[in-house]
Amino acid sequence: MKPLKIGILGLGTVGGGLLEMALGNGPLSKMVEITGVSARNKNRPRPVDISKIAWFDDPSELAKHENVDVIVELMGGADGPAYHAVITALKAKKNVVTANKAMLSAHGVELAKLADENGVQIRYEAAVAGGIPIVKALREGMAANNIKNIMGVMNGTSNYILTEMAKTGRPFGDVLKDAQALGLAEADPTLDINGGDAGHKLALLCALAFNGEPKFEEIELEGIERVEPVDLESATFLGFAVKLIASAGLNDNKLSQSVRPSLVALANPLAQLDGALNAILVEAEPVGTLTFIGSGAGAGPTASAVAADLVDLFYNDVRPLFAGPCITNSNIEIAPKKSLNAKFYVRFNVADKPGVIAKISDTLARHQVSIESILQKPPTKPDNVAIVLTTQKCDELILIDAIDELSKYDEFIGKPLIMPILN
Repeated sequence: MKPLKIGILGLGTVGGGLLEMALGNGPLSKMVEITGVSARNKNRPRPVDISKIAWFDDPSELAKHENVDVIVELMGGADGPAYHAVITALKAKKNVVTANKAMLSAHGVELAKLADENGVQIRYEAAVAGGIPIVKALREGMAANNIKNIMGVMNGTSNYILTEMAKTGRPFGDVLKDAQALGLAEADPTLDINGGDAGHKLALLCALAFNGEPKFEEIELEGIERVEPVDLESATFLGFAVKLIASAGLNDNKLSQSVRPSLVALANPLAQLDGALNAILVEAEPVGTLTFIGSGAGAGPTASAVAADLVDLFYNDVRPLFAGPCITNSNIEIAPKKSLNAKFYVRFNVADKPGVIAKISDTLARHQVSIESILQKPPTKPDNVAIVLTTQKCDELILIDAIDELSKYDEFIGKPLIMPILN
């Protein structure tokens, strides 16, 4: 079998890792031949010598070049040069391997149709959870299962920040600066900390598992910016860890999808996840619950996922873009946001005045929300006390109505933090 002729768009961390695999002595070097590369800076140092590989200033020119079978897109961005290069490659009947979750979340249906029209493939294992082979698991290993739930920690930056806050008691802003200094967070970390990055990944998994197309705009997103050390300390005391959880599940043929900070029981594998690791739990019938844990980013893990897709193309494994367990599902509705029925953690910040706890108890009782536990923390600022409570199972919208009523009282400072509790 002849090696695949590949063109690589983007030679950053992942592109550099792929260069090392393709030009080294491992299995991939026997299956691919790099015939062209394109990046923003031709003179930037690379981990291997690329002087003998054709250089293209315009990625779209490489995308349609006759000496290329497969385009590997590692530039990133939902639109712009990456999107235009992929469109060009598909129209030129080139297979595409990409790590670009934002692009697939925004344009997945359009790209799938274009690939089908031109008889080519799009592969994207590296777009979700780095080196964890979760896309393959859903598309292949679990293709005959009915997926019930997907839940995971899918952003290493946010998990590192929450882990460090829990260990050290330091505030969010300080730990974020450390993460940026260590290269674990971007200069603009917005998508990592506001849930957007995990949301893109969840949209792709839901397309595979449930509904056949990514619907990022339907996912409820909430980041970790408002989580404080007092929340992590209180969660530990109650037997939980705080994690940014991406989750999706079917209930009465309605699909709930969210990314939000949540309390996870310490017995759950997700609660034990430290640092920048990713983990995903999939509950399905008949296989049961499967747990996938590994590095969610970095040169080695992500390049490994790209290489796996290239190996599949080398062996001519053909599958539609979002084919998976969802091919047996139909008429799935998207559940309204804030429609969760669960136990919840609530943290109020209040003025230290008599009767505040009574107001909380009375208001929640009138809204039929039962309190399971309540803690009052020592004040961290003058006249600002944190009151933490957990509820019995209730509808989130009812809880929000009760909290909105409480927020009208002068004693309540700022917006209370609500996090679901996952057993």
